[in-house]
Amino acid sequence: MAGTNSREKARLQRRRGRVRGALARAANGRPRLSVFRSSKHIYAQVIDDSNGHTVATASSLEKDMRGKLKTGADTAAAVEVGKLVAERAKAAGVDAVIFDRGGYIYHGRVKALADAARETGLEF
Repeated sequence: MAGTNSREKARLQRRRGRVRGALARAANGRPRLSVFRSSKHIYAQVIDDSNGHTVATASSLEKDMRGKLKTGADTAAAVEVGKLVAERAKAAGVDAVIFDRGGYIYHGRVKALADAARETGLEF
């Protein structure tokens, strides 16, 4: 998180903790679709918290994604990453997840990723 001061980092970590706690109570054994966005890229992974394993991942850094995208930091990149992570999760046998926005506001790139994953067939 380059460019942020320690107070902003602490606020983001507290918000992340609140979101993660609420998800743990609501999950009912479903894996978690976790999103991380930086200023240049967006990443998503499906995590099975009961076993502590990552089931599927996708990011705008992957070679096949870089050829398709103008930049990794826009909503078009988020849509492609959402589709890819949903396809990989379904191939791994995961149909329903709980969405972990990671303390980010559900808007823009985060919302675009979630909507693309839903359209590709992931339920949450």
